[in-house]
Amino acid sequence: MTILPMLPVFLATIISITATMAASSHPHPLDPLTPEELRAARAAVHASSIIPARPLNFHYVGLDEPDKSHVLSYDYHHGPSIPRHALVIIRAQSQSYELRVDVTNTSAPSIISHAIHNGAGFPRFTTEELIAANALPPMYPPFVESVRRRRLDIGNVTCGMLPMGRFSDGEARRLGKMQCYVLVGTANYYARPLEGVTLVVDVDQMAIVGYKDRLMYPVPKAEGTDYRADKVGPPFTGPVVAPGVVVQPEGRGFHIDGRIVRWANWEFHLSFDMRAGTVISLASVHDADAGQRRRVLYHGSVSEIFVPYMDPEEEWYFRTFFDAGEYGLGTAAIPLQQGSDCPANAAYLDGYYADQDGKPVKAENVICVFERYAGDIAWRHTETGLPQQITEVRPDVSLVVRMVVAAGNYDYIFDWELKTSGSIRCVVSLTGIMAVKATPYTHAEQIMEDAHGTLVAENTVAVYHDHFITYRLDLDVDGTKNSFVKNTITPMRNTGDPATGGADTPRRSYWTVRREVAETEADGQVGLNGAPPADLLFVNPGKKTRLGNDVGYRLVPGGATATSLLSDDDYPQRRAGYTKKQVWVTPYNKSEMWASGLYTGQSTGDDNLAVWSKRNRGIKNEDIVLWYTVGVHHIPYQEDFPVMPTASGAFELRPANFFERNQLIKTRPPGHGNSPNCSCGAGSR
Repeated sequence: MTILPMLPVFLATIISITATMAASSHPHPLDPLTPEELRAARAAVHASSIIPARPLNFHYVGLDEPDKSHVLSYDYHHGPSIPRHALVIIRAQSQSYELRVDVTNTSAPSIISHAIHNGAGFPRFTTEELIAANALPPMYPPFVESVRRRRLDIGNVTCGMLPMGRFSDGEARRLGKMQCYVLVGTANYYARPLEGVTLVVDVDQMAIVGYKDRLMYPVPKAEGTDYRADKVGPPFTGPVVAPGVVVQPEGRGFHIDGRIVRWANWEFHLSFDMRAGTVISLASVHDADAGQRRRVLYHGSVSEIFVPYMDPEEEWYFRTFFDAGEYGLGTAAIPLQQGSDCPANAAYLDGYYADQDGKPVKAENVICVFERYAGDIAWRHTETGLPQQITEVRPDVSLVVRMVVAAGNYDYIFDWELKTSGSIRCVVSLTGIMAVKATPYTHAEQIMEDAHGTLVAENTVAVYHDHFITYRLDLDVDGTKNSFVKNTITPMRNTGDPATGGADTPRRSYWTVRREVAETEADGQVGLNGAPPADLLFVNPGKKTRLGNDVGYRLVPGGATATSLLSDDDYPQRRAGYTKKQVWVTPYNKSEMWASGLYTGQSTGDDNLAVWSKRNRGIKNEDIVLWYTVGVHHIPYQEDFPVMPTASGAFELRPANFFERNQLIKTRPPGHGNSPNCSCGAGSR
């Protein structure tokens, strides 16, 4: 690969075309629902008398995954296709319905099971509900009067509906709260809140049922808040870097066949879900020494994003968002900008989801796949202790699967990075616009009490908040029967006695490893902060290396290990009890997909990861699932305004005695003159 300062536009266009996906005789068992299958599920529901009420609002339609045992035993070449089922969640006349629809034959779909959800919680907001709610405030006379008293034009005010959360044990209505903004003078309307006004919406009735106009603060000015290129320049006075694009003279190194991606020593299935977004399944790595492909990950996805704001005031206390369960990450995924969101050597995949009417919606170019040549080093060594110096270096190249989710004011960049070493690295990057509140303050010296945030512009406080991104990772390390092991680093004194690990030397201390195999879920809960240093491993007790070590993978946190500081009896924390620890290990259960529960909206916290784990089931030598939370306490600073520079958190799943040796030892060295990181152009030498 060569990095050139400039290339003709047509070349970049050719390289970045959407991946061609080969047709197959029948779909892969984990393929997302096709538009035809979505339409079939809709037709089956409408044709049935199970739900007599109308209209029907579709809140979720996704693949009801086959049993894991069926997927793992499936003969992809000669066996019959596994039946295709859809999970459908519907609201009708203030009631939630859960149905499973057989869409194997899209010409004759049928409902195979149905139930009414009588417990707490509601399904996600639909896009149509959010749009309908936005139209309510301008038609509500008390709100119109509030706008008039602020000497604003109602035509210059826009509102958005936010989840209400749950702050009592008795509320059964499906509610949302409206926050309003002034549109004039900037595209960044988040920076111009109409502070002090809240409207409560009954979402099922689509009517305003509560209203407060509590206080009146100046609306922050529009100046300096816009982020559009044609508004901030020219002139553009920011840092200047030399332009460059990525070129692979021999073409891409990966191949996409349907939804199967093959690259270097990796093969995996890549899917899309309207709630989870990107789904990585059946990830296996080729072991060159063993001459076979070995499975690492059965299923990996983002399960939930919990974002509580730290302002207890009337207009803010309820802002405790569950972005996946209350909105949907897949439905919020945006078309990726070729050459900006993803490099020129990327391939793109589309997704489909159902709208409120159950009809398929195409989410175009929402996933990109590309090889990353970042100038990193996979391994190297220079030996100077021999008569002739030896230097061996191998460049690091990885494959990245990326999705960007625009969750209201925040943008999340989700990367799944697969490395030739056998590692899987998950990175989540935060950018976008901070949520701010209007304030009378114009200078920090005026603030004498807790403002619950940072003054980032005149009359503008960016509120303190958290981000907790929880991943669900069904690890199958060389098979389904795995165990969770904590290798705790333990300091030791040198006793001088070999019987106790000591030696007769002047050395006074050292450390060793204490190995603990988790027996139950209680043993599988780990808080990383303040705990003794430890390696956290997932091993297959039934598989050994030639030297007798358990084959395994190691969890390596990459920063961003914050945990929730909310009190356990606080309503938001009850709903997100799993955010008190970064690591949870549970036995595999097909129904346990969403850390916040299936029905997250206004949930009570009685159906989530922390509650499931109270059963304290066995996890030793079982099919187990890792739940890992990337956590950030965000104290805003002025540099975060008006748009926040990207900040990232990550973790890595790294081989730990999985291979017999470093898999990259036999990697071909880079040839002279065609380095994959060559920067070429006029003036290079």
